[in-house]
Amino acid sequence: MARPQRSDVVAMVLAGGEGKRLYPLTRDRAKPAVPFGGRYRIIDFVLSNFVNSGIFKISVLTQYKSGSLVQHLARGWQLAPQMGHYVTPVPATMNVGREWFRGSADAVYQNLDVVANERPAYVCVFGADHIYQMDICQMLDFHAERGADATVATIPVPAEQTDEFGILECDVERRVTAFREKPTPEPGATGTAPASMGLYIFSADVLVRAVTDDAERVDSSHDFGRDILPRLVEGSRVFAYDFSTNEIPHMHQQQRGYWRDVGTIDAYWQTSEDLISVTPILNLYNPAWPMISAFYPNPPAKFIFADPEHNRVGLATNSMVSEGCIISGGHVDRSILGPRVRVNSFSLVSESILFDGVEVGRHARIKRAIIDKGVVVPPGTTIGYDDVEDRRRFTVSESGVVVVPKGLVL
Repeated sequence: MARPQRSDVVAMVLAGGEGKRLYPLTRDRAKPAVPFGGRYRIIDFVLSNFVNSGIFKISVLTQYKSGSLVQHLARGWQLAPQMGHYVTPVPATMNVGREWFRGSADAVYQNLDVVANERPAYVCVFGADHIYQMDICQMLDFHAERGADATVATIPVPAEQTDEFGILECDVERRVTAFREKPTPEPGATGTAPASMGLYIFSADVLVRAVTDDAERVDSSHDFGRDILPRLVEGSRVFAYDFSTNEIPHMHQQQRGYWRDVGTIDAYWQTSEDLISVTPILNLYNPAWPMISAFYPNPPAKFIFADPEHNRVGLATNSMVSEGCIISGGHVDRSILGPRVRVNSFSLVSESILFDGVEVGRHARIKRAIIDKGVVVPPGTTIGYDDVEDRRRFTVSESGVVVVPKGLVL
């Protein structure tokens, strides 16, 4: 079979989730709009994967608190409209009734005009809130070679964690014989099970028929994992694509199969920490697979004061420091700083993530914390050292990561 033409593919990116488990980072923004890796947003990863794969017709389906997400897309994701290339936000406009999106499948159903307008052969339905790098065309080739109706990207997960994922059963040809959404683990379960990554490719006619039929069912939750895929398995050709076989240019072997769902504060914090290891599993510095985002005209980062006698040295170690930051006589260690962060003299920031515009006053100490945009940390403040005090003032995760919400006055 001939390789699919990229012009025959459209992408529908599901970006309407509330992200309750990431609260308070999602108090004022949709989960895909949460900053990540200093200067990026979570949604930049899926969009960069599509663009680097040569797929340029991308609709982003939005719903909850989409203001900052739409602004980010407008600022950073203008493709070439004269070539028919676009990244377009598609709000919940109630095209087929007076209801918001009732689930992921209903979001696609309510926007089937996107498919009708483009008349593609294939539709990629991808989630917007995962951290990974992927050549999507390799999955598309897999789908076409097998004459699949639907293809699900999969990773192995521990058998005792099956209640956190959609779990597939496959035959030797990787055809899916069963799809169960978050099944209870078997007692004493060992080994691994193939889990859905929330990344699907459909033949366009199959997708249209499946979501249209689902929309009429009163017994459906209108979700791809709970409803669409389990029913498709019964009478259609559904295959499981092994994500560990996917390769991007200049990828090192440690990165093979790297995919993270940053759905909780602890997962978000740990995935961020992955970026600042000596040899990061996920490589943001690969020029052959650039990470794309909005550009803001900030100056280069600056490190000032070199007075070790008085412990006043502007220094960052094992850290990522974005443009516009000023490290003014403070020490930053194993941390990620978003644009325009200022760390003043004699302060210490360790194992932390500081969003845009945070200012850390003199003699402040911050450890294992996430501080949202615009927070001013007064001189002498301590965050992350006293669990009782931190829980009284802030949100603290199960593993003890402190979250200071956007704009909080300390």
